[in-house]
Amino acid sequence: MSEKKNLTIPELEEKAYKIRHDLLNFIYRIGMGHLGGELSMVEVAVAAYYKYLNYDVHNTCDENRDRFILSKGHCSETLFTIFSDLGAYTMDYMVEHFETLDTAKFGMHSNRKYCEQIEVSAGSLGHGLPVAVGYALGARKQKKNYRVFVLTGDGELNEGTNWEALMSGAHFGLSNLVLIVDKNALQMTGTTEEIMNIDPLDKKLEAFNWNVLNVADGNDMAQVCAAFDKLPPVDHSKKGKPTAIIANTVKGKGVDFMEGNHKWHGGGIAKEQLEQALASLEKSKKEKK
Repeated sequence: MSEKKNLTIPELEEKAYKIRHDLLNFIYRIGMGHLGGELSMVEVAVAAYYKYLNYDVHNTCDENRDRFILSKGHCSETLFTIFSDLGAYTMDYMVEHFETLDTAKFGMHSNRKYCEQIEVSAGSLGHGLPVAVGYALGARKQKKNYRVFVLTGDGELNEGTNWEALMSGAHFGLSNLVLIVDKNALQMTGTTEEIMNIDPLDKKLEAFNWNVLNVADGNDMAQVCAAFDKLPPVDHSKKGKPTAIIANTVKGKGVDFMEGNHKWHGGGIAKEQLEQALASLEKSKKEKK
């Protein structure tokens, strides 16, 4: 098992830029993706895989590893891009084996059967958190001190299975369970507020007896890391509240013509759009400095 890396905030920010850059090129090459939600979750995913997860992409069956479940499985290309950057696969290999008829190791939705770095196959929304509850409870039964992280979308919380899982996580005192909500305020056809309002989300989660951490800007690496730093220590012999991190993000973050636009929930990107997106990403990086 590899040890967690002690990357600095600037190093993590640089990594987030690279993941966005590679992700845009990946989506262009495979012809289809869900860039809006894939771009909004970058800081959370980068912080997790490059700093906080006790996880090795080359040793995916280690029983003591932390588990990261991407419940919003339609955004799997962000994880594939991270796996590539961490050395599990080359980008060319992923493109070559993306949704091919005979060797489809990678697909539009995450599939544990073909990609070993994926913890749970996802696509039908509302499944990841219930499975994560089972994983976290299993850790206690096995007397193991690993964490189970699950990343959901805010629109995904329309699914009732999540609320059953929220009750269960608190009931069993799963202090090793961490829910991260990518709260980008948009769904496929409009705003979450208009389609099915989930606010005040923090108050609802607290009412379900969860410890809640609000991240005002979930695309600010320092704020994301500050939330991760507040996670309680894991001790399988002790019960406690599970933790929910509400990351307020921007759909399409980093690309000016995608930001806050629900029409970029899904679809491909043309060559001219790719060039515009990469230029916007570079501009954002320079402005931040």
